[in-house]
Order: sequence, then C-alpha cells, then structure tokens
Amino acid sequence: QLQASGGGLVQAGGSLRLSCAASGFTLDYYAIGWFRQAPGKEREGVSCISSSGGSTYYADSVKGRFTISRDNAKNTVYLQMNSLKPEDTAVYYCAAPKYMCSWYSYEFDYWGQGTQVTVSS
Repeated sequence: QLQASGGGLVQAGGSLRLSCAASGFTLDYYAIGWFRQAPGKEREGVSCISSSGGSTYYADSVKGRFTISRDNAKNTVYLQMNSLKPEDTAVYYCAAPKYMCSWYSYEFDYWGQGTQVTVSS
C-alpha cells in the first residue's frame, strides 16, 4: 500500500514536500511516479524516479521547480515542490509501475490515496 502525504494550502511562490510511504512491501525494487489531477482535467504525470534513484523524469511544466528523490532505507519517495503556481493546484498521487517509469497511468499498478495541494494566487 502506498500513502501520499504532505499536501496543503500554500501561497504562490511557496514550497511543499510530498511524501510517498510504502507499507506491506519494500520500495527498493520499484520505480515511483507522481501524478496529479486537477478538477475537470485528466490525470497527468508529474515526475518519476527509477528504483535505484539513478534516473529521474519531470514533466516540462514542473522542470526546474520540482525535485523527486527517494530514501529506500525509509521506504519513502519525496517530491519537493518549489516556486509553486496556482496551476499546480491538484490532488497528487504516487504510484508504482509494473515495470519502469512511464507517463501513462495505466502502466501503474499500485496507487496511493492522493493528497491535496492548493496554491493560492
């Protein structure tokens, strides 16, 4: 089971750090992706990190502002979000793919429950 946390209300330009913690299994062997879904919009991929942490991927909309990292000893993946914009407002989900990082949500088997991020202007 994956559990995302760390969301909240922040002003534009602010920062939040999201956490994705695993229970019942170890994250060591899994890539982990972050997706987000804003009201009335489709779920979109935000970032992904390989199982080793050696490869990271970012959507163009967050590149340079968000940083994904992992601490396998803590069984947790993080998404540091800086310079937040109102358009970053969404429910953020972490998920584990069947194989490797992907931008397609259907390739992810395990999903956390989501955490709300709201950025005010």
